[in-house]
Amino acid sequence: MDKHLTAHPTEGVLSIVLFFIARGYPVGPKRIRRLLKLMGRQTIYRRKNLTKQGLKMFIKPYLLKGLSITHANQVWCTDITYIPMRNGFMYMTAIIDVYSRKIVGWGISNSLAASWCKEVLEDAIATHGKPIIINSDQGTQYTSALWTQYLDSLGIQISMDGKGRALDNVWIERFWKSLKYDYVYLNPADDGFELYEGVQDHISYYHDKTHHTTREKPNSRYDKSMRNAA
Repeated sequence: MDKHLTAHPTEGVLSIVLFFIARGYPVGPKRIRRLLKLMGRQTIYRRKNLTKQGLKMFIKPYLLKGLSITHANQVWCTDITYIPMRNGFMYMTAIIDVYSRKIVGWGISNSLAASWCKEVLEDAIATHGKPIIINSDQGTQYTSALWTQYLDSLGIQISMDGKGRALDNVWIERFWKSLKYDYVYLNPADDGFELYEGVQDHISYYHDKTHHTTREKPNSRYDKSMRNAA
């Protein structure tokens, strides 16, 4: 059995059962599963890649609870998401201004390096000026010395979501939903260049849409309920 799996490592329980039955061995799935467990073999498949926490010394408290957001560049929120393509995937980071709902910075990469997130933030600050507060999750990119020391050097307050509290960063989550359901899932890109152009077009559409719905009323009842729930 070990020799067979070495030559054909992707075969599952049913295939192995049929392999042995064809050779006159009366085995069933239960026995094969037990033997696979003894051999230390397990199925490799895509699992959810949830946020991996960084060093506790760099984790900061959540600063947005009960905060009245009254102007642009008061609070920015940032996050990273997984973008599937027709063949493969990429990662995308984005920074949203909570007051205007404008995407002030974004980037696409095939890695999750903290330096990449910092470069996107640097470009956003160069274009729009720096915010008072930046909120993120507790991922390793944001709980790193590179990220936190850069923000400290600019005098930007660092806010981080509570563990397992997706609504703490509801503004960027809304954008991800719009991006994926209105563009990515309907138009899977063939490569990174096509993905970049498509995302760029969608952000222009998103800005136009939010200009007419939320920009004039940034502190909507829904936003207040989210802050109260926090």
